[in-house]
Amino acid sequence: MITSTTETIHGREITQNLGIARGNTVRARHLGKDIFAGLKTLVGGEISEYTKLIADAREEAMYRMIQDAEKLGADAIVNVRFTTSMIMQGSAEILAYGTAVKLA
Repeated sequence: MITSTTETIHGREITQNLGIARGNTVRARHLGKDIFAGLKTLVGGEISEYTKLIADAREEAMYRMIQDAEKLGADAIVNVRFTTSMIMQGSAEILAYGTAVKLA
């Protein structure tokens, strides 16, 4: 599946707009990682546990978006975007979305 943050695919013609493809996941922090992250805030620097958590969540949301586009019969997804929102204290949703299209 071709994915792009632009509204076109270079060298290809979009022949049909199939609608919005979306994928999401909700992830919660882990108590053990929270303790380590809390200690890390005392000395500063990147909190790699949270960086990995968010990166994994983005990949899962992207995978689910691609699955959704495949169900629509898409060849590509254009205008791909990510958004996040807090669901409750300690958990967040990552949403990946874009326009599923057919290519010539």
